[in-house]
Amino acid sequence: MAFQADFVKRTFHFGFDARTSRGQMRERHCWFLTIQDADNNSKGVGEAAPLPGLSQETAEQVEHELQSVVDKVNMGFLAGKSFETLDKIEALFPDNICSSVRTALEMALLDIANGGRKIIFDNAFTRREKGIPTNGLIWIGGLDSMLQQVSIKIEEGYRTLKIKVGSLDFDKELDILQYIKRKYFRENITIRLDANGAFKPQDALYKINQLARWGIHSIEQPIKPGQHEVMAELCKQTTVPIALDEDVLGVLSRAEKTKLLADIKPQYIILKPSLTGGFNPTREWIELAENQKVGWWITSALESAIGLNAVAQFTAQYPVTMPQGLGTGKIYTDNILSPLTIGNGELKLDAKAKWDDEMTDEEREVLV
Repeated sequence: MAFQADFVKRTFHFGFDARTSRGQMRERHCWFLTIQDADNNSKGVGEAAPLPGLSQETAEQVEHELQSVVDKVNMGFLAGKSFETLDKIEALFPDNICSSVRTALEMALLDIANGGRKIIFDNAFTRREKGIPTNGLIWIGGLDSMLQQVSIKIEEGYRTLKIKVGSLDFDKELDILQYIKRKYFRENITIRLDANGAFKPQDALYKINQLARWGIHSIEQPIKPGQHEVMAELCKQTTVPIALDEDVLGVLSRAEKTKLLADIKPQYIILKPSLTGGFNPTREWIELAENQKVGWWITSALESAIGLNAVAQFTAQYPVTMPQGLGTGKIYTDNILSPLTIGNGELKLDAKAKWDDEMTDEEREVLV
C-alpha cells in the first residue's frame, strides 16, 4: 500500500463572547491531518485540537509531532501495517505522543479503515439511526445575556443545561439559578455547573452548599487541579455531586488513573478525548471509572465538526442515557459544513445532509 500524509492549520472564530472563568476566547486553532491511501483511493482526516490553558502540549509541539507523523507515513511507515482497531493503532506509535496528535491519528486511520467516509466507529449513531442526548452550554456573561441563553436553549429543546460559573459575583450566580428553577419548574430542567477551578479551597464547600438549594445535578472542578487531598475531602462532604475535569488531564498510566479515582473518590469524571490522550486512553478511563462505580460523561474540547463527529461516534460505542457534552457544533461562524445537527437536546447525523467536501458549489452556497 502507498500512503501519503499532510497536515494543515485552520483557525475558527467564535460567533459570540466565549467566556469562562479562565478568560475569553475569540478564535480557535486546529490542525487537520490527512492520510491518503493511494491504492484504494480513500482518505482519512483527523483533527488535532489542543485547548490553550488545558492541554498539556503547546502549538509548537503539536506541529512538530504532526510533521514527524507525516514524514514517517510518507517514508512508508504504514505499508503492510494493520490499523483497523484502536488497539492496533496504539501499537504503532510511541506512548509519549501528544494527546491531540494521537487523537488525530486515531481518527484518520480509523477513517481510512472504514473506507474514508468519515466513519470512525460503526454504530447506530454513525448509521444515522440514533442520536446522543447532550446538554446545552450556557457561557459566562452578564445576567441578561445568560438568561437569554437559557431561554434559547430551552426553546431549542434542551432539558439539561450546563452553566459556566465562577466569574460573576456569586450572589448573581445564585440569582440566575433561582430564576431558572422558578421560571422553568414545569420544564423539569436539569442544571449542571462548571466552575473551571474558580472556587478557593476555603470557600468551596460553603458555595457548593449554597448551590445545592437549587437541586444542582453536579459541579465540575470546583477548585483548581492538583489539590487532591482538598478535592477528596470536598467529594466526601459535598451536597452536590462533584465531577473531575482538569484533574484527570495529564494522568496517563493505568496505575495513576486507578490511584486518582481511589484517592479522591469523585462522583463523576469528565472525559475529553482530545485532552485525555486519545480514544484508547479514554476507553481505559471509562473502564476504571466503572470498576470503582464512578460516573462519567464525555464532552467535546471545542473541536470543529470533524473532531466533534469522531468524539460523538466514540461516545455512541457506549449505551449512554445521561446527556453528554456534545452540543458545540454551532459555536463557530466558519465551522466545517457537516450533517451534524442538534434537535430536542440530541446530537444526530442528518440522514439527508452532506459533508462540505461532498457538496456541490450550489449546495454549499445555499447552506452558507
